[in-house]
Amino acid sequence: MTTLLTSLDARGVASIALNRPEVHNAFDDAVIAELNAAIDSFARHPDVRLLVLRAEGKSFSAGADLGWMKRMASYSREDNLADARELERLMRGLYGFPKPTLAVVQGAAYGGAVGLVSCCDIVIASESASFALSEVKLGLAPAVISPFVIAAMGARQAGRYFLTAERFSAVTARDLGLVHEVVAHDSLQASCDGMVDTLLANGPVALMVCKSLLRHVSSATSPELAAYTTELIASLRTSQEGQEGLTAFFEKRQPAWQKKI
Repeated sequence: MTTLLTSLDARGVASIALNRPEVHNAFDDAVIAELNAAIDSFARHPDVRLLVLRAEGKSFSAGADLGWMKRMASYSREDNLADARELERLMRGLYGFPKPTLAVVQGAAYGGAVGLVSCCDIVIASESASFALSEVKLGLAPAVISPFVIAAMGARQAGRYFLTAERFSAVTARDLGLVHEVVAHDSLQASCDGMVDTLLANGPVALMVCKSLLRHVSSATSPELAAYTTELIASLRTSQEGQEGLTAFFEKRQPAWQKKI
């Protein structure tokens, strides 16, 4: 794996780091496939006690890779549906990971990256981190990640950022429930280490039971919901407005709906 850095230490702490700093750790279908493989492997590994998700470079992740977005714009609806199902499998796999998951967010987390953050049990962010759900600017919607974002932030608060595409700070993310702790950038690693120690001090089986309990009382991973969200994004990507939004983005012009303002 070249786009990810993975490790497992003697304590049972698994780590997955996004490793495309030159493109702000944007992800495409290849990165999603590697993430799915890494998460599946660690989920089955008997020695894993917890998983840390992090990223190299200045940004946590800019969300969808531009080249991938351009390819998706020309995909058929069936191809878009297959693509969306792999992204949904990633979110569901991270959300349903049997051991505790900890996200460490050092910089910008946009679009699908907010989904990754929402799927983790505990999130520590640098005070310089920022977040955005910018899909509507492209004539799309955060469909596949929506169940997990809403589970983290609540429907009322998520609704605002789904509709406005505003960028918000780490402190705001904490107030919304997306982030648990905001620390000085230089203290991020120490805070991560402290949380890892706290989790390792607890009973491994009890932690798994607690995670199972949490997932059972949430509808975020229901098959019906997964089918709805993947069908929705496939339809939006191939719709007239979705096509116009993506085309305008790549042509560096205003989409048609903005010209009337």
